[in-house]
Amino acid sequence: MAKKLKTVLISQPKPTTEKSPYFDLADRQKLTIDFRPFIHVEGLEPQDFRQQRIDLAEHTAVILTSRNAVDHFFRLAADLRFDVPDTMKYFCISEATAFYLQKYVVYRKRKIFFGKHRFHDLMDSIKKHTQEKFLLPCSDLMKPSIPKILDEDGINYTRAMMYRTVCSDLSDLSDVKYDCLVFYSPSGIESLFKNFPDFEQGNTRIATFGPTTAKAAEQANLRIDISAPTPQAPSMTMAIEHYIQGK
Repeated sequence: MAKKLKTVLISQPKPTTEKSPYFDLADRQKLTIDFRPFIHVEGLEPQDFRQQRIDLAEHTAVILTSRNAVDHFFRLAADLRFDVPDTMKYFCISEATAFYLQKYVVYRKRKIFFGKHRFHDLMDSIKKHTQEKFLLPCSDLMKPSIPKILDEDGINYTRAMMYRTVCSDLSDLSDVKYDCLVFYSPSGIESLFKNFPDFEQGNTRIATFGPTTAKAAEQANLRIDISAPTPQAPSMTMAIEHYIQGK
């Protein structure tokens, strides 16, 4: 019989707010919960970006799907000595991403549009500006659904890979054992085996969020003990708590 769950490692950065449900879960269930990103983002060097043969100056609008996209668009623009014109239009996945632009531009003097977290919501604004030539800064792991939506609506855009997701060095964890490992992406599973190729699950519980993460775990021959979202547990913290309570 598996021992009680006492220690949990979340393969993501530690929350920046004290209101994280993980902290509440730790208090309620007397758990030790640690956070450690198994993956991180690295920006492409200018010489690597140039190989895509993309001219930033040809574009009149930018589609920004995350803060990473914002950071790496302006980083590469500076590295390539491209002076982003004041006339550039910005189409952001959410209001939070739009406000993040203030790090780089005078917000009230720019034409900025945003959706409600879902890309479909942002498309309403994009379709009103079909005369623009859009730039889509992205990573090597961009959701295929976004280019698919843009293609279906005949949007004139260029997909520009500006950063990539890479496995973090976890060698300092080699002697640390946890009762449960929590994964949110297939890349996290990949990082586990890249860092620990001889990893054997044993009594370690594996928790996965989302179908693609679960599929990656199964392909790696891992036993999934906790999964989310489900109708009963829409969040990972709820799924872990239900597991502890034997629900």
